[in-house]
Amino acid sequence: MAGIGCNGAVDARVPYRARFATRAGRRGRGWGRRFRDLLAKSAGARLHGLAGACAFAAVLAAAALGGGAGQSIGTPRAAGGHWHAVLAAGDSSEPVFDNATGALRDWLVEQSVRPEDIRRFSAGPGVPGSARSLKRKLLQGIAGLSARPGDRCLIFLTSHGEHGGGFYLAAADETLAPADLARALGQGCGRVPTVVIVSACYSGAFAAGAMPAANRIILTAARADRPSFGCQADRTYTFFDECLLDALPKAATWAGAFAGVRACVSGLEQHLELEASEPQASFGTAVRNLPLRF
Repeated sequence: MAGIGCNGAVDARVPYRARFATRAGRRGRGWGRRFRDLLAKSAGARLHGLAGACAFAAVLAAAALGGGAGQSIGTPRAAGGHWHAVLAAGDSSEPVFDNATGALRDWLVEQSVRPEDIRRFSAGPGVPGSARSLKRKLLQGIAGLSARPGDRCLIFLTSHGEHGGGFYLAAADETLAPADLARALGQGCGRVPTVVIVSACYSGAFAAGAMPAANRIILTAARADRPSFGCQADRTYTFFDECLLDALPKAATWAGAFAGVRACVSGLEQHLELEASEPQASFGTAVRNLPLRF
């Protein structure tokens, strides 16, 4: 049976999926400063020396971001239309997934995205303002976005991943396959510029097959055959989500943000001597240089 992976445990330097051998067994106000504070908490004393890796990763990320560095809350808003966002945490057994959707929601609101245009999903019952992360409800939420010409869509999914299966939704022990997501995107977002971010082990499968389209940017935390890391309970975010939240306020384009995220993740993994997760991306021909503006 295909193994479930979750953005990895760092202590044993092996993928976190080792704890899930079978499916039955797994059960802007000062945004930059706030993120740095959270980042410091997430490292923890038991990861002594990780601060150096973060600093090294930040240097790599700054180089990758290039001219977009330093651009933050003052970035001009996208001309016309609205952003429609769906943010989903697929598992509540570790807090990192809900932490990431909550932080991204706060940042989007600071960028003037209307709260009513942000739909948040959680696997647990204790997240205010969120719906349960059930496959049917999540797909309905995406398919029902009703984006119009001039609008944009943002889909952010963070959870465990199943090798060869898809994105794990723990509430009903389900997996979301790339083809399912592609169909829902076609209904809810049509041909408007759409950014899809899938943060999970083996999530590179979402950057291939039915998912790529001329109007879509797809960013994933790992190759289709690689785990990603950082979802243990004492962290604030997974590696990928941490690097993403750090890169978004600094980048001028989504391509620049991805370059920064990839460099940041690589720096963290190299410091801990982990197998490279190799985040993947697909940029459609119509959105290769889509500005990171809201």
